[in-house]
Amino acid sequence: MQRRHFLASATLPLWGCNNASEVAGGFIGINHERGHMLRNMPSTSAPTKTQRTQVLILGGGITGLAATRALRLKGMHDFALLELEDTVGGNSRSTHINAIACPTGAHYLPVPTDDAPDVQDLLEELGLRQRKAGRWVLNERHLCHSPQERLFIHGHWQEGLLPVQGVGADTLEQYRKFAALVNQARATSRWTVPVQHLRNTIHQSLASITFASYLQEHGLTDIHLRWYLDYCCRDEYGADSTAVSAWAGIHYFASRHGFYAPGQEHDEQEGLFTWPEGNAWLTQRLAAPCTDRLHTGQVVLRITPSKHFVEVDVFNTQTRILERWQAQYAIVALPIFIAARVLQNRPTLLQHAAQHTRYAPWLVANIHINAPLHDRLGAAPSWDNVVYGSTALGYVDAMHQSLQPVPGATVLTHYRAMGDTLGSAKGRKQLLDLPWSYWRDAVFSEFAACHPDLPHKTTRIDITRYGHAMAIPTPNREGRNGYTLQQRKVGRLTFAHSDWAGYSVFEEAFTMGHIAASSI
Repeated sequence: MQRRHFLASATLPLWGCNNASEVAGGFIGINHERGHMLRNMPSTSAPTKTQRTQVLILGGGITGLAATRALRLKGMHDFALLELEDTVGGNSRSTHINAIACPTGAHYLPVPTDDAPDVQDLLEELGLRQRKAGRWVLNERHLCHSPQERLFIHGHWQEGLLPVQGVGADTLEQYRKFAALVNQARATSRWTVPVQHLRNTIHQSLASITFASYLQEHGLTDIHLRWYLDYCCRDEYGADSTAVSAWAGIHYFASRHGFYAPGQEHDEQEGLFTWPEGNAWLTQRLAAPCTDRLHTGQVVLRITPSKHFVEVDVFNTQTRILERWQAQYAIVALPIFIAARVLQNRPTLLQHAAQHTRYAPWLVANIHINAPLHDRLGAAPSWDNVVYGSTALGYVDAMHQSLQPVPGATVLTHYRAMGDTLGSAKGRKQLLDLPWSYWRDAVFSEFAACHPDLPHKTTRIDITRYGHAMAIPTPNREGRNGYTLQQRKVGRLTFAHSDWAGYSVFEEAFTMGHIAASSI
Protein backbone atom coordinates (compact mmCIF):
# COMPACT_ATOMS: atom_id res chain seq x y z
CA MET A 1 0.00 0.00 0.00
CA GLN A 2 1.45 3.36 -0.99
CA ARG A 3 1.05 6.71 0.73
CA ARG A 4 -0.79 8.23 -2.24
CA HIS A 5 -3.54 5.64 -1.75
CA PHE A 6 -3.95 6.85 1.83
CA LEU A 7 -4.17 10.44 0.68
CA ALA A 8 -6.69 9.61 -2.03
CA SER A 9 -9.00 8.05 0.55
CA ALA A 10 -8.71 10.90 3.09
CA THR A 11 -12.04 12.40 4.09
CA LEU A 12 -10.93 14.79 6.85
CA PRO A 13 -9.80 18.25 5.71
CA LEU A 14 -6.11 19.12 5.90
CA TRP A 15 -6.58 21.86 8.49
CA GLY A 16 -3.88 24.50 8.49
CA CYS A 17 -1.32 22.76 6.30
CA ASN A 18 -0.15 26.17 5.16
CA ASN A 19 0.93 26.83 8.76
CA ALA A 20 3.57 24.10 8.72
CA SER A 21 6.36 26.61 8.05
CA GLU A 22 5.37 28.53 11.19
CA VAL A 23 6.07 25.57 13.52
CA ALA A 24 9.00 26.26 15.85
CA GLY A 25 11.76 23.81 16.70
CA GLY A 26 15.29 22.70 16.03
CA PHE A 27 17.94 20.08 16.71
CA ILE A 28 18.59 19.19 20.35
CA GLY A 29 20.50 16.60 22.36
CA ILE A 30 23.60 15.03 20.86
CA ASN A 31 26.57 17.38 20.41
CA HIS A 32 28.04 16.08 17.16
CA GLU A 33 30.75 18.74 17.03
CA ARG A 34 32.02 17.64 20.43
CA GLY A 35 32.19 14.02 19.34
CA HIS A 36 34.04 14.95 16.17
CA MET A 37 36.79 16.65 18.22
CA LEU A 38 38.49 13.24 18.21
CA ARG A 39 39.43 13.87 14.58
CA ASN A 40 40.98 17.29 15.13
CA MET A 41 42.60 17.32 18.59
CA PRO A 42 46.42 17.46 18.32
CA SER A 43 47.91 14.17 19.50
CA THR A 44 50.98 15.89 20.98
CA SER A 45 49.14 18.14 23.46
CA ALA A 46 50.29 17.74 27.07
CA PRO A 47 47.74 17.51 29.93
CA THR A 48 47.85 20.40 32.41
CA LYS A 49 46.14 18.60 35.29
CA THR A 50 46.16 15.05 36.68
CA GLN A 51 43.45 13.40 38.79
CA ARG A 52 43.48 9.93 40.36
CA THR A 53 40.83 7.38 41.23
CA GLN A 54 40.64 3.65 41.85
CA VAL A 55 38.15 2.81 39.08
CA LEU A 56 37.53 5.01 36.05
CA ILE A 57 34.36 4.44 34.01
CA LEU A 58 34.43 5.82 30.48
CA GLY A 59 30.93 6.45 29.12
CA GLY A 60 27.76 7.44 30.95
CA GLY A 61 25.16 5.36 29.14
CA ILE A 62 23.22 2.49 30.70
CA THR A 63 26.37 0.35 30.91
CA GLY A 64 28.44 2.98 32.69
CA LEU A 65 25.63 3.83 35.12
CA ALA A 66 25.08 0.14 35.87
CA ALA A 67 28.79 -0.11 36.67
CA THR A 68 28.54 2.73 39.21
CA ARG A 69 25.70 0.93 40.95
CA ALA A 70 27.58 -2.36 41.07
CA LEU A 71 30.64 -0.65 42.57
CA ARG A 72 28.50 1.03 45.23
CA LEU A 73 26.90 -2.30 46.12
CA LYS A 74 30.42 -3.70 46.60
CA GLY A 75 31.27 -0.81 48.95
CA MET A 76 33.68 0.75 46.44
CA HIS A 77 33.21 4.52 46.29
CA ASP A 78 36.54 5.65 44.88
CA PHE A 79 35.46 5.86 41.25
CA ALA A 80 34.73 8.47 38.60
CA LEU A 81 32.62 8.39 35.45
CA LEU A 82 33.46 10.48 32.39
CA GLU A 83 30.71 11.36 29.91
CA LEU A 84 30.95 13.19 26.57
CA GLU A 85 27.56 14.94 26.71
CA ASP A 86 26.29 17.40 29.34
CA THR A 87 24.00 14.76 30.85
CA VAL A 88 24.39 11.03 31.39
CA GLY A 89 21.98 8.44 30.02
CA GLY A 90 23.28 7.55 26.56
CA ASN A 91 20.32 6.51 24.38
CA SER A 92 17.99 6.90 27.40
CA ARG A 93 17.80 10.64 27.88
CA SER A 94 14.77 12.94 27.91
CA THR A 95 13.67 16.53 27.46
CA HIS A 96 10.68 18.78 28.24
CA ILE A 97 8.50 20.71 25.83
CA ASN A 98 6.04 23.12 27.40
CA ALA A 99 6.53 21.38 30.77
CA ILE A 100 5.70 17.95 29.31
CA ALA A 101 8.41 15.30 29.78
CA CYS A 102 9.21 13.18 26.73
CA PRO A 103 11.96 10.76 25.66
CA THR A 104 14.76 11.59 23.27
CA GLY A 105 15.67 7.91 22.97
CA ALA A 106 14.58 4.56 24.41
CA HIS A 107 11.06 4.69 25.77
CA TYR A 108 10.19 1.33 27.35
CA LEU A 109 11.54 -1.71 29.18
CA PRO A 110 9.90 -5.12 28.72
CA VAL A 111 9.28 -6.88 32.02
CA PRO A 112 12.52 -8.89 32.36
CA THR A 113 12.55 -12.65 32.75
CA ASP A 114 14.64 -14.66 35.19
CA ASP A 115 17.39 -14.62 32.55
CA ALA A 116 18.10 -11.00 33.61
CA PRO A 117 18.49 -11.26 37.42
CA ASP A 118 20.56 -8.08 37.68
CA VAL A 119 17.81 -6.07 35.99
CA GLN A 120 15.20 -7.71 38.23
CA ASP A 121 17.21 -6.62 41.28
CA LEU A 122 17.21 -3.05 39.98
CA LEU A 123 13.43 -3.14 39.54
CA GLU A 124 13.04 -4.29 43.13
CA GLU A 125 15.33 -1.50 44.36
CA LEU A 126 13.27 1.10 42.47
CA GLY A 127 9.94 -0.24 43.71
CA LEU A 128 8.83 -1.54 40.33
CA ARG A 129 8.30 -5.02 41.70
CA GLN A 130 7.98 -6.49 45.18
CA ARG A 131 7.30 -9.85 46.75
CA LYS A 132 3.84 -10.32 48.23
CA ALA A 133 2.59 -13.58 49.71
CA GLY A 134 5.52 -15.43 48.17
CA ARG A 135 5.12 -14.14 44.62
CA TRP A 136 6.44 -11.20 42.66
CA VAL A 137 3.97 -8.38 41.99
CA LEU A 138 4.64 -5.61 39.47
CA ASN A 139 3.86 -1.97 40.18
CA GLU A 140 0.97 -1.41 37.77
CA ARG A 141 1.34 2.36 37.93
CA HIS A 142 4.51 2.02 35.86
CA LEU A 143 3.25 -0.62 33.43
CA CYS A 144 2.04 0.58 30.04
CA HIS A 145 -1.64 1.39 30.32
CA SER A 146 -4.23 0.03 27.92
CA PRO A 147 -4.77 0.50 25.01
CA GLN A 148 -1.14 -0.23 24.27
CA GLU A 149 -0.75 -0.24 20.48
CA ARG A 150 -2.64 0.18 17.21
CA LEU A 151 -2.01 0.18 13.46
CA PHE A 152 -3.43 2.51 10.79
CA ILE A 153 -4.30 0.35 7.79
CA HIS A 154 -6.84 0.67 4.97
CA GLY A 155 -8.01 4.03 6.32
CA HIS A 156 -8.87 2.70 9.80
CA TRP A 157 -7.13 1.97 13.09
CA GLN A 158 -6.91 -1.64 14.25
CA GLU A 159 -5.79 -3.00 17.63
CA GLY A 160 -2.27 -4.45 17.64
CA LEU A 161 0.52 -3.99 15.11
CA LEU A 162 0.27 -7.27 13.17
CA PRO A 163 -1.90 -6.45 10.11
CA VAL A 164 -5.19 -8.34 10.43
CA GLN A 165 -7.79 -5.90 9.11
CA GLY A 166 -8.71 -6.75 5.52
CA VAL A 167 -6.09 -9.48 5.04
CA GLY A 168 -6.92 -12.68 3.20
CA ALA A 169 -6.66 -16.40 3.93
CA ASP A 170 -3.22 -16.65 2.30
CA THR A 171 -1.85 -14.02 4.66
CA LEU A 172 -3.28 -15.78 7.70
CA GLU A 173 -1.72 -19.04 6.54
CA GLN A 174 1.67 -17.34 6.29
CA TYR A 175 1.22 -16.00 9.82
CA ARG A 176 0.58 -19.55 11.05
CA LYS A 177 3.61 -20.87 9.16
CA PHE A 178 5.93 -18.30 10.70
CA ALA A 179 4.43 -18.95 14.14
CA ALA A 180 5.27 -22.64 13.71
CA LEU A 181 8.89 -21.79 12.88
CA VAL A 182 9.21 -19.61 15.98
CA ASN A 183 7.65 -22.31 18.16
CA GLN A 184 10.06 -24.86 16.73
CA ALA A 185 13.02 -22.61 17.49
CA ARG A 186 11.82 -22.10 21.06
CA ALA A 187 11.35 -25.82 21.55
CA THR A 188 14.80 -26.81 20.29
CA SER A 189 17.00 -24.01 21.70
CA ARG A 190 17.17 -21.62 24.63
CA TRP A 191 16.80 -17.95 23.71
CA THR A 192 17.61 -15.39 26.38
CA VAL A 193 17.84 -11.68 27.03
CA PRO A 194 20.60 -10.80 27.72
CA VAL A 195 22.30 -12.99 25.14
CA GLN A 196 25.46 -13.29 27.23
CA HIS A 197 23.54 -15.73 29.43
CA LEU A 198 22.83 -17.87 26.38
CA ARG A 199 24.64 -21.18 26.81
CA ASN A 200 23.53 -23.24 23.82
CA THR A 201 25.36 -23.22 20.52
CA ILE A 202 23.95 -20.68 18.06
CA HIS A 203 22.83 -22.29 14.81
CA GLN A 204 25.43 -21.20 12.27
CA SER A 205 22.86 -21.49 9.50
CA LEU A 206 20.78 -18.75 11.13
CA ALA A 207 23.74 -16.56 12.01
CA SER A 208 25.27 -16.67 8.54
CA ILE A 209 22.34 -15.38 6.45
CA THR A 210 20.02 -12.42 6.53
CA PHE A 211 16.55 -12.68 7.99
CA ALA A 212 15.12 -11.80 4.57
CA SER A 213 16.95 -14.76 3.00
CA TYR A 214 15.64 -17.06 5.73
CA LEU A 215 12.06 -15.92 5.11
CA GLN A 216 12.49 -16.37 1.36
CA GLU A 217 13.82 -19.91 1.83
CA HIS A 218 10.69 -20.80 3.80
CA GLY A 219 8.34 -19.28 1.25
CA LEU A 220 7.29 -16.44 3.58
CA THR A 221 6.69 -13.73 1.01
CA ASP A 222 3.38 -12.20 2.06
CA ILE A 223 3.66 -8.40 2.00
CA HIS A 224 1.78 -7.95 5.29
CA LEU A 225 3.97 -10.42 7.16
CA ARG A 226 7.16 -9.04 5.62
CA TRP A 227 6.21 -5.45 6.48
CA TYR A 228 5.50 -6.43 10.09
CA LEU A 229 8.78 -8.34 10.46
CA ASP A 230 10.69 -5.42 8.94
CA TYR A 231 8.99 -3.13 11.45
CA CYS A 232 10.04 -5.42 14.33
CA CYS A 233 13.64 -5.53 13.11
CA ARG A 234 13.84 -1.75 12.76
CA ASP A 235 12.30 -1.30 16.20
CA GLU A 236 14.75 -3.67 17.93
CA TYR A 237 17.86 -3.49 15.75
CA GLY A 238 17.66 -0.27 13.73
CA ALA A 239 17.58 -2.02 10.32
CA ASP A 240 15.21 -4.18 8.30
CA SER A 241 15.25 -7.91 7.52
CA THR A 242 17.65 -7.43 4.60
CA ALA A 243 20.33 -6.20 7.00
CA VAL A 244 19.96 -8.21 10.23
CA SER A 245 20.80 -11.88 10.60
CA ALA A 246 18.19 -14.63 10.63
CA TRP A 247 19.32 -15.45 14.16
CA ALA A 248 18.44 -11.89 15.24
CA GLY A 249 15.06 -12.04 13.49
CA ILE A 250 14.08 -15.24 15.30
CA HIS A 251 15.60 -14.06 18.59
CA TYR A 252 13.26 -11.05 18.64
CA PHE A 253 10.29 -13.40 19.09
CA ALA A 254 11.80 -16.54 20.61
CA SER A 255 13.50 -14.72 23.48
CA ARG A 256 10.40 -12.88 24.68
CA HIS A 257 6.75 -13.22 23.74
CA GLY A 258 6.79 -15.57 20.75
CA PHE A 259 4.71 -15.03 17.63
CA TYR A 260 1.04 -15.98 17.34
CA ALA A 261 -1.28 -15.89 14.36
CA PRO A 262 -4.77 -14.47 14.90
CA GLY A 263 -6.92 -17.02 16.73
CA GLN A 264 -4.02 -18.99 18.19
CA GLU A 265 -4.15 -19.47 21.95
CA HIS A 266 -1.26 -18.11 23.98
CA ASP A 267 -0.45 -16.87 27.45
CA GLU A 268 -1.03 -13.21 28.19
CA GLN A 269 2.11 -11.12 27.77
CA GLU A 270 3.72 -9.80 30.95
CA GLY A 271 3.74 -6.24 29.67
CA LEU A 272 6.28 -3.45 29.67
CA PHE A 273 7.31 -0.51 31.79
CA THR A 274 7.14 2.98 30.35
CA TRP A 275 7.18 6.57 31.58
CA PRO A 276 6.49 9.97 29.99
CA GLU A 277 10.26 10.59 29.83
CA GLY A 278 10.95 7.04 28.62
CA ASN A 279 13.91 5.13 30.03
CA ALA A 280 15.39 8.39 31.31
CA TRP A 281 13.24 7.60 34.36
CA LEU A 282 15.66 4.74 35.01
CA THR A 283 18.91 6.53 34.15
CA GLN A 284 18.06 9.50 36.38
CA ARG A 285 17.66 7.17 39.35
CA LEU A 286 20.85 5.30 38.54
CA ALA A 287 22.78 8.57 38.39
CA ALA A 288 21.29 10.23 41.48
CA PRO A 289 23.43 8.48 44.18
CA CYS A 290 26.76 9.44 42.59
CA THR A 291 26.35 12.89 41.06
CA ASP A 292 29.63 14.16 42.56
CA ARG A 293 31.47 11.34 40.76
CA LEU A 294 29.90 12.05 37.37
CA HIS A 295 31.98 14.32 35.15
CA THR A 296 30.15 15.47 32.02
CA GLY A 297 31.45 17.34 29.00
CA GLN A 298 34.56 15.12 28.89
CA VAL A 299 35.97 14.13 25.49
CA VAL A 300 38.06 10.97 25.89
CA LEU A 301 41.03 11.35 23.55
CA ARG A 302 43.47 8.66 24.58
CA ILE A 303 43.52 5.53 26.75
CA THR A 304 46.98 4.21 27.64
CA PRO A 305 47.09 1.07 29.80
CA SER A 306 50.27 0.04 31.59
CA LYS A 307 51.34 -2.64 34.04
CA HIS A 308 50.42 -0.68 37.17
CA PHE A 309 47.65 1.73 36.12
CA VAL A 310 45.59 3.16 33.26
CA GLU A 311 46.08 6.71 31.97
CA VAL A 312 43.22 8.50 30.21
CA ASP A 313 43.61 11.91 28.57
CA VAL A 314 40.41 13.94 28.17
CA PHE A 315 39.46 17.38 26.94
CA ASN A 316 37.29 19.16 29.49
CA THR A 317 34.79 21.22 27.48
CA GLN A 318 33.96 23.36 30.53
CA THR A 319 37.51 24.41 31.44
CA ARG A 320 38.77 24.05 27.84
CA ILE A 321 41.93 22.30 29.01
CA LEU A 322 43.44 18.86 28.48
CA GLU A 323 43.38 16.75 31.65
CA ARG A 324 44.75 13.35 32.62
CA TRP A 325 43.17 10.68 34.81
CA GLN A 326 45.09 7.83 36.40
CA ALA A 327 43.23 4.77 37.69
CA GLN A 328 44.02 1.27 38.88
CA TYR A 329 41.26 -0.10 36.65
CA ALA A 330 39.13 1.26 33.82
CA ILE A 331 35.76 0.12 32.50
CA VAL A 332 35.56 1.16 28.85
CA ALA A 333 31.81 1.65 28.40
CA LEU A 334 32.29 3.39 25.06
CA PRO A 335 30.92 2.29 21.69
CA ILE A 336 33.34 -0.10 20.03
CA PHE A 337 34.22 2.28 17.20
CA ILE A 338 35.15 4.99 19.73
CA ALA A 339 37.14 2.61 21.93
CA ALA A 340 39.09 1.44 18.88
CA ARG A 341 39.97 5.02 18.00
CA VAL A 342 41.22 6.19 21.42
CA LEU A 343 42.89 3.07 22.87
CA GLN A 344 46.63 2.85 22.38
CA ASN A 345 48.04 -0.52 21.29
CA ARG A 346 44.61 -1.93 20.49
CA PRO A 347 44.22 -5.66 21.16
CA THR A 348 43.25 -7.91 18.26
CA LEU A 349 39.82 -8.50 19.83
CA LEU A 350 38.96 -4.79 19.69
CA GLN A 351 40.28 -4.33 16.17
CA HIS A 352 38.24 -7.27 14.93
CA ALA A 353 35.08 -6.15 16.71
CA ALA A 354 35.41 -2.61 15.30
CA GLN A 355 35.79 -3.95 11.75
CA HIS A 356 32.66 -6.10 12.04
CA THR A 357 30.30 -3.76 13.90
CA ARG A 358 27.88 -1.71 11.81
CA TYR A 359 25.79 1.06 13.34
CA ALA A 360 22.24 2.26 12.71
CA PRO A 361 21.51 6.00 12.66
CA TRP A 362 18.30 7.07 14.42
CA LEU A 363 16.13 10.17 14.44
CA VAL A 364 13.77 11.02 17.30
CA ALA A 365 11.27 13.85 16.78
CA ASN A 366 9.27 15.19 19.72
CA ILE A 367 6.10 16.87 18.43
CA HIS A 368 4.19 19.11 20.84
CA ILE A 369 0.49 19.50 20.02
CA ASN A 370 -1.80 21.94 21.83
CA ALA A 371 -5.01 19.92 21.46
CA PRO A 372 -6.11 16.32 20.78
CA LEU A 373 -5.91 15.23 17.16
CA HIS A 374 -8.97 14.31 15.15
CA ASP A 375 -8.97 10.55 14.78
CA ARG A 376 -10.00 8.00 12.19
CA LEU A 377 -12.44 5.20 12.86
CA GLY A 378 -11.37 2.06 14.64
CA ALA A 379 -9.20 1.41 17.67
CA ALA A 380 -8.88 4.15 20.26
CA PRO A 381 -5.74 6.32 20.64
CA SER A 382 -2.99 4.20 22.15
CA TRP A 383 0.46 4.56 23.65
CA ASP A 384 2.11 3.25 20.45
CA ASN A 385 0.64 4.27 17.07
CA VAL A 386 2.05 3.00 13.75
CA VAL A 387 1.21 3.56 10.07
CA TYR A 388 1.13 0.43 7.90
CA GLY A 389 3.41 0.54 4.86
CA SER A 390 5.76 3.09 6.41
CA THR A 391 9.46 2.49 7.03
CA ALA A 392 9.26 4.74 10.10
CA LEU A 393 8.17 3.52 13.54
CA GLY A 394 5.14 5.67 14.30
CA TYR A 395 4.86 7.60 17.56
CA VAL A 396 4.26 7.15 21.27
CA ASP A 397 2.15 9.52 23.38
CA ALA A 398 4.01 11.06 26.33
CA MET A 399 0.76 11.73 28.24
CA HIS A 400 -0.63 8.22 27.80
CA GLN A 401 0.38 7.29 31.36
CA SER A 402 -1.08 10.44 32.92
CA LEU A 403 -4.66 9.12 33.45
CA GLN A 404 -6.00 12.60 32.75
CA PRO A 405 -9.80 12.41 32.37
CA VAL A 406 -9.92 14.74 29.35
CA PRO A 407 -7.22 14.58 26.62
CA GLY A 408 -5.30 17.79 26.10
CA ALA A 409 -1.88 18.99 25.03
CA THR A 410 0.75 16.30 24.72
CA VAL A 411 4.02 15.36 23.04
CA LEU A 412 4.12 12.68 20.34
CA THR A 413 7.55 11.08 20.07
CA HIS A 414 8.24 9.87 16.53
CA TYR A 415 11.05 7.41 15.70
CA ARG A 416 12.96 6.67 12.49
CA ALA A 417 15.60 3.91 12.26
CA MET A 418 17.91 4.45 9.30
CA GLY A 419 20.21 1.43 9.14
CA ASP A 420 18.70 -0.47 6.19
CA THR A 421 20.61 -1.90 3.26
CA LEU A 422 20.74 1.43 1.46
CA GLY A 423 23.55 2.10 3.92
CA SER A 424 24.05 3.38 7.43
CA ALA A 425 26.60 5.88 6.09
CA LYS A 426 23.98 7.36 3.77
CA GLY A 427 21.46 7.64 6.60
CA ARG A 428 24.10 9.20 8.84
CA LYS A 429 24.95 11.78 6.19
CA GLN A 430 21.27 12.63 5.74
CA LEU A 431 20.89 13.19 9.47
CA LEU A 432 23.80 15.60 9.63
CA ASP A 433 23.31 17.41 6.31
CA LEU A 434 19.57 17.88 5.90
CA PRO A 435 18.02 20.89 7.67
CA TRP A 436 15.54 20.65 10.50
CA SER A 437 12.76 21.89 8.18
CA TYR A 438 13.21 18.81 5.97
CA TRP A 439 12.48 16.49 8.90
CA ARG A 440 9.58 18.66 10.03
CA ASP A 441 7.96 18.25 6.63
CA ALA A 442 8.74 14.50 6.65
CA VAL A 443 6.93 14.17 9.99
CA PHE A 444 3.82 15.91 8.67
CA SER A 445 3.88 13.77 5.52
CA GLU A 446 4.21 10.59 7.58
CA PHE A 447 0.93 11.20 9.40
CA ALA A 448 -1.00 13.10 6.72
CA ALA A 449 -3.52 10.30 6.19
CA CYS A 450 -4.32 9.45 9.81
CA HIS A 451 -3.81 12.91 11.36
CA PRO A 452 -4.34 15.59 8.68
CA ASP A 453 -4.78 18.25 11.39
CA LEU A 454 -1.32 17.60 12.85
CA PRO A 455 0.38 20.66 11.26
CA HIS A 456 -2.34 22.96 12.54
CA LYS A 457 -2.06 21.72 16.14
CA THR A 458 1.72 21.40 16.31
CA THR A 459 3.50 24.19 18.19
CA ARG A 460 7.03 22.81 18.25
CA ILE A 461 9.15 19.90 16.96
CA ASP A 462 12.49 19.13 18.64
CA ILE A 463 14.67 16.59 16.82
CA THR A 464 17.47 14.45 18.25
CA ARG A 465 19.92 12.80 15.85
CA TYR A 466 21.99 9.71 16.65
CA GLY A 467 24.63 9.03 14.01
CA HIS A 468 25.77 5.78 15.65
CA ALA A 469 22.76 4.91 17.76
CA MET A 470 23.14 1.14 18.03
CA ALA A 471 25.03 -1.86 16.72
CA ILE A 472 23.17 -3.91 14.10
CA PRO A 473 23.29 -7.73 14.48
CA THR A 474 24.39 -8.43 10.93
CA PRO A 475 25.14 -11.92 9.57
CA ASN A 476 28.43 -13.55 10.54
CA ARG A 477 29.20 -10.95 13.21
CA GLU A 478 31.61 -12.53 15.69
CA GLY A 479 30.32 -12.41 19.25
CA ARG A 480 26.73 -12.37 18.11
CA ASN A 481 25.80 -14.14 21.34
CA GLY A 482 28.01 -11.84 23.38
CA TYR A 483 31.74 -11.82 24.04
CA THR A 484 32.51 -13.40 27.39
CA LEU A 485 33.85 -11.41 30.33
CA GLN A 486 37.18 -13.20 30.00
CA GLN A 487 37.44 -12.06 26.38
CA ARG A 488 36.56 -8.47 27.28
CA LYS A 489 39.09 -8.16 30.13
CA VAL A 490 42.49 -7.04 28.84
CA GLY A 491 44.92 -6.28 31.64
CA ARG A 492 43.47 -3.47 33.75
CA LEU A 493 40.80 -2.70 31.15
CA THR A 494 37.33 -4.21 30.90
CA PHE A 495 35.33 -3.50 27.74
CA ALA A 496 31.63 -3.15 28.50
CA HIS A 497 29.00 -1.78 26.12
CA SER A 498 25.89 -3.21 24.50
CA ASP A 499 27.86 -3.21 21.23
CA TRP A 500 29.65 -6.30 22.52
CA ALA A 501 26.32 -8.13 22.65
CA GLY A 502 25.67 -7.21 19.03
CA TYR A 503 22.59 -5.06 19.59
CA SER A 504 21.30 -2.39 21.93
CA VAL A 505 18.64 -3.06 24.54
CA PHE A 506 18.51 -2.05 28.21
CA GLU A 507 18.98 -5.57 29.59
CA GLU A 508 22.14 -6.12 27.55
CA ALA A 509 23.73 -2.80 28.48
CA PHE A 510 22.83 -2.96 32.17
CA THR A 511 24.02 -6.55 32.62
CA MET A 512 27.26 -5.78 30.76
CA GLY A 513 28.06 -2.90 33.13
CA HIS A 514 27.02 -4.79 36.25
CA ILE A 515 29.21 -7.80 35.44
CA ALA A 516 32.19 -5.63 34.48
CA ALA A 517 32.16 -3.70 37.75
CA SER A 518 31.43 -6.76 39.89
CA SER A 519 34.51 -8.48 38.49
CA ILE A 520 36.90 -5.78 39.76
